[in-house]
Amino acid sequence: MRRIVLLLSVLMFAGCGGGSGSGTDTPTQTPSKTLARCTAQSVPQTIIGDHLTFYLQSQYLTQQQSSIVATLNNSESSGYQFHWQQLSGPSLTLVIADSPVLPFVATASGDYRFQLTVSGKGVTYVEDISLNVTDGEGLNVRLDHQVVEGGDVSLRLDRENGGIPQNITWCIAYGPDVEMKLDNTEVPLFTAPQTVTDTLLIVRATGSINGVEMADDVSLLVTNEASITSTYFTTPVARTHLYRENSPWREVLQNCVYSNQLGDSCSLTTLPLIGQETTENDADKEAIMNRVLVSHDWMGENFEAFLNTLDSQSDFAKLLQSVTAIVISYDVRPSFYWVVTGAIYLDPEDLWLTAVQRDTINEAPDYRSAYGEDLQFLVPWRYVKDNDYASIYRDRALRQSRTLAELEPDLASLLYHELAHANDYFPRSIHSSLTGPTLLDDYSKRSNNQALGSDQLAVLYPLQSAEMMSLAGVRFLGDTATATEKAYVPSDVSGFFSPDRANDFYNYSTSREDAAMLFEETMMSYRLGIQRDVAITDKPAVISASTVTVDWGERGRVADADIQPRAAMIINYLMPELDGSAIAASLPTPVSMRAGESWLSNLVLSDSSNSKNAPQMIQSLDETAHPLQLSGDRHPQALQ
Repeated sequence: MRRIVLLLSVLMFAGCGGGSGSGTDTPTQTPSKTLARCTAQSVPQTIIGDHLTFYLQSQYLTQQQSSIVATLNNSESSGYQFHWQQLSGPSLTLVIADSPVLPFVATASGDYRFQLTVSGKGVTYVEDISLNVTDGEGLNVRLDHQVVEGGDVSLRLDRENGGIPQNITWCIAYGPDVEMKLDNTEVPLFTAPQTVTDTLLIVRATGSINGVEMADDVSLLVTNEASITSTYFTTPVARTHLYRENSPWREVLQNCVYSNQLGDSCSLTTLPLIGQETTENDADKEAIMNRVLVSHDWMGENFEAFLNTLDSQSDFAKLLQSVTAIVISYDVRPSFYWVVTGAIYLDPEDLWLTAVQRDTINEAPDYRSAYGEDLQFLVPWRYVKDNDYASIYRDRALRQSRTLAELEPDLASLLYHELAHANDYFPRSIHSSLTGPTLLDDYSKRSNNQALGSDQLAVLYPLQSAEMMSLAGVRFLGDTATATEKAYVPSDVSGFFSPDRANDFYNYSTSREDAAMLFEETMMSYRLGIQRDVAITDKPAVISASTVTVDWGERGRVADADIQPRAAMIINYLMPELDGSAIAASLPTPVSMRAGESWLSNLVLSDSSNSKNAPQMIQSLDETAHPLQLSGDRHPQALQ
């Protein structure tokens, strides 16, 4: 995500991030082009009330993505809270009811009536609006929504019965010009134009299904925002609000952790760590939810459900004591922890439960440099359980739902990793001794004194391979590869990596990542019985799970006898209530992969690395069901 890269370049250190993207999906950065204006323009129906103006579509059809857009008559929408509710008509599922734009899909024709409550700046406005839906058919573009000026926008055209509409074109049907990237005509990308007032923008998609041309207009409210003055958040951030409206931190939370006007780190007296507020109960989930900032309410609801349902040991509730806030926003990609604000920032891709919730998540890709292009090897990874992928991959185009339990593998591994950083910097044992005035001040003092757990790990159990350290600089930090490094083949890298004490290639990027990777894999195995695979493979022209060949690989590497003491040390530091040595010793014995076979073939491993039956057992697997992930893919290039 380009914003995070800017943040890191300002401070030269930060916690890393994680997401759930494919390691081989490198976006093509082709130039944007000015989108043509539609031959037939769409003129919205405008209903002006006492205080609010509503923009209605020229027609509303059943089964088609629709919306109502609202603006204030004498003010911008910034600083106001919006709440929609349906008053009459066939029941609708309103996933986004907290925005100036109300998107919905009507399944039945008829008359509908809605009420909008707008509050803020000492006033409250309540007005109703009615519309009629008729039977019809057309394309479906997801999703009508509000976006800040200069913000990234992604749209997605639905498939029809799994098929892609033919002859897809896009045009501007109303409002200002935009420059759009159309590398994938199903998912156009663009940057919202600058505005001087809240402005309606309507974009039209046209395509044919079974030879019949159809269209759909998608309505976007581009909102005027205060000028960016922050030296940290230097590109536009999405609008967010407190998940708990009555939070005691409502006056400071947003300004301290996610604002384009953040000038300096907030003091600990203004926004302390959660654990400094809840010293009598280090698993106080109410205190945690009071610190949640969201772009959409469903994100907070799913996060709360995860903590209440799937955090049975209160691991995450305890680890969250070392953050100031939890930000969950549709424009966060990838997830990360940041010491400047003390907050953890979560990509909601790990939290959605329904296709409609997923529609709200921005798809603008994470444009990171293709570091390590000259290297002749790959280091894939995955989490597995019972010889199968631990998580279920859902193709966004298929519009599927998933259960809360299905969130656990990806979200748990992400939280263990990112919260390891927070607790490395500010473990619960030192909360009472932090002197500030800001967390950044305390971090600097502790880092200068080599007092962090990751510092102690590097002293007591240092990684040995100078070659892997240098290669990590190329792959993760953008260093230029030497001629020797460009010539390394997989067997060379296997010889460097396998005898050393890292459980992943990414451990070599920084000492902070070394600690976080150890903690993440250990806790996933100990708590959930989910093991991590890592391998050194070749780098063929076409990269996929079935085309890369394993030179060396291992399942559950963190349980290696030489790595166990490192894992135990970091467990004891981050979660002293646990017995790190006992946990590390209890983990399943590592299992070697079969060299010479593909990464996909090595999904099924027996206790013997020479199993003859495994290749037949994986023949039915669909490699497209799980895109190949490479070491470091879940993390931005964090500089220290």
